[in-house]
Amino acid sequence: MSDDPNFDISIIGEGRIPSPLKGVYFAKDKDRLIFHSCLSEVNDCLEISKPIPSFEKAGPREKIYFDPSKLKCGIVTCGGLCPGLNSVIRAIVLCLHHNYGVRTVYGFPYGYEGLTYRYGHQPVELTPALVDRIHEQGGTILGSSRGNQDISEMVDTLEQMNIGILFAIGGDGTLRGAGAIAGEIEKRGLKTSVIGIPKTIDNDISYIQRSFGFATAVSEAGRAINSAHTEAQGARNGIGLVKLMGRESGFIATFAALAYSDLNFCLIPEVPFTIEGFLKALDQRLERSRHAVIVVAEGAGQDILGDTGQRDASGNIRYQDIGIFLKDKIQAYFKQKAKEITLKYIDPSYTIRSVPADANDSAFCLLLGQNAVHAGMAGRTNMVVGFWVNEFTHVPIQLATSARKKVDPDGSVWNSVLTATGQPKEMR
Repeated sequence: MSDDPNFDISIIGEGRIPSPLKGVYFAKDKDRLIFHSCLSEVNDCLEISKPIPSFEKAGPREKIYFDPSKLKCGIVTCGGLCPGLNSVIRAIVLCLHHNYGVRTVYGFPYGYEGLTYRYGHQPVELTPALVDRIHEQGGTILGSSRGNQDISEMVDTLEQMNIGILFAIGGDGTLRGAGAIAGEIEKRGLKTSVIGIPKTIDNDISYIQRSFGFATAVSEAGRAINSAHTEAQGARNGIGLVKLMGRESGFIATFAALAYSDLNFCLIPEVPFTIEGFLKALDQRLERSRHAVIVVAEGAGQDILGDTGQRDASGNIRYQDIGIFLKDKIQAYFKQKAKEITLKYIDPSYTIRSVPADANDSAFCLLLGQNAVHAGMAGRTNMVVGFWVNEFTHVPIQLATSARKKVDPDGSVWNSVLTATGQPKEMR
């Protein structure tokens, strides 16, 4: 994270219209939430007369910028699927319609492609009736896509359709795109707000402690882990190997290890290992207990596998398959030692991201969607709705995309994983 982060939120204009919301608590613009949770860090700022870093608090404002009777809004969902996408769409539409009286909300199909006229995708008018039960379905009713689109073309579409607020639901790449759209809007002098809603199953967006879909993904991963454990226990020297999502950040694997303490090894991108060190530790585990369960994040061990030299439509490096690599190495190692094993490999990667949100995530999605609407109606722009110390916040898009959040190998969470699994701190 940045040493000197800028938490200032852009505003397209002062709110002068009384909010139509009744009987609610209105957040004040001066309400701030402290970034630092450690008192010593706060004291360090005070000692040098440095302002204490803080987030603007999310929530409805007493005065809003947009006239609901004239406002048109748009929604895009981009990148990979994630539990809760439909729940967020539904929350935005219902809050705009029922709470603010906004009658025109468009969904742009297939992510940013829907804002680019050459693809020919027609916007979908989102009504309360249309979104009524979509939260019970996985995926997104709008579809999604990856890859960069022409910023100027997308802003042309927003301008031609007279869109006042664009809600962009997506991860790091989507938010960067939203920031670029906001920049082009500002350059043209338009009064259009761009609000991001963080969507990443890996929970890896900086300055945001929780993103929707993560809790559901960990729960779904538990099914695969339980199956792997059952298979491993059912055979002498049984090994259950599960590959989970997590390209650069191993939060799903990490929290699955904590939630389902049947694991004996948790391998994540943030903690390097050698194949020799891992196989030695696995052999020792089998000698002690006659079975083992391994969870590996997809981005783990890529320094061992090497760069493929290929990238996907979003510009992400195409990784080699660490799951298949480990399976082959484990089998070859014990064959060479003439030690009989039974290995079951399970890859639930796409299963855990395509299910509907669980109750916990559904409630979180509702709150995210509502706070996104409140921010947009109040004239905020070029920001993403965050979550910090159990409060919803406004985070500048540039700050949220400044670095990828990762598991701290020296932190308390990873230390708890080592305690739960019993694996060596280093496998070199």
